[in-house]
Amino acid sequence: MQIKIVLRTIRPSFLVLTPVCVFLGLSISLTKQPQVDWFSFLLIMVGAMLAHISVNTLNEYFDFKSGLDLQTHKTAFSGGSGALPEEPQEENSVLIVGIASAILTIFIGIYFISKLGFQLLPIGLAGMALIVMYTQWINRLPILCLISPGIGFGILMVTGTFLVLTESYSGLPWLIPLVPFFLINNLLLLNQYPDMKADTSAGRNTFPIAFGILSSNSVYALFLLLGYSIIALESFNGHIPTLGFIALLPVALSGFSLFGAIKHKARIADHPQYLGANVAASILTPLLLGLSIIKG
Repeated sequence: MQIKIVLRTIRPSFLVLTPVCVFLGLSISLTKQPQVDWFSFLLIMVGAMLAHISVNTLNEYFDFKSGLDLQTHKTAFSGGSGALPEEPQEENSVLIVGIASAILTIFIGIYFISKLGFQLLPIGLAGMALIVMYTQWINRLPILCLISPGIGFGILMVTGTFLVLTESYSGLPWLIPLVPFFLINNLLLLNQYPDMKADTSAGRNTFPIAFGILSSNSVYALFLLLGYSIIALESFNGHIPTLGFIALLPVALSGFSLFGAIKHKARIADHPQYLGANVAASILTPLLLGLSIIKG
């Protein structure tokens, strides 16, 4: 096994999103109880990272097997890592890492279910369904493909962290997980623009393929508006501290990305600053929101 190749398929730079979402779940759990079981928190973080690694490596493996990896234009934000086309003999190693990560995630989930009961089971089952079905099935269903990233990172990770740390859904500010839900959907949506032609040839049917760039830009704008409106609303209502308004600052980055999507459409990868701003907004917004909740 060439560790360097496997690490590339894990997509380490993309993994930053996971601790940010878990951190947001921690922050809202502290609004209910100040004491944290740090062992449980560490285990949550490990499980979430393993789940993300499993999605990334299995996606790389199946994209290579389908031939899609040989057709995409590689950028820092789209088109895959390109590791397996360079070293195809490592395909089984990548598959093993993907499966092993999923199995370890299941074991961590079983531990928490044995500790907290079956109230955690729906989150666990939904998370595993996303891991197993994302590349082979979900990418062929445009609406589900659109919202599945936000469900996985925004809803399941944030809500799951809150549930494990507080051992109850009671007191969960239900609108807060929708902030990363909308922004992370936008993160993946924009990254699909450069891959539309290659995805179509591989049988995928993502939202931009099914409904076009104009509709995709409209959805991006709607999700942007909804995500940041929740922050403003929750701050005005006092459900989160007034300091939460700082989480509105990355809206400028999202707006910049939308401008790039409108201007360059499927050729947005030729101007990576727009994709980079989209990634930054998706990470900075929940991070600033979590920090403001803790500080407030």
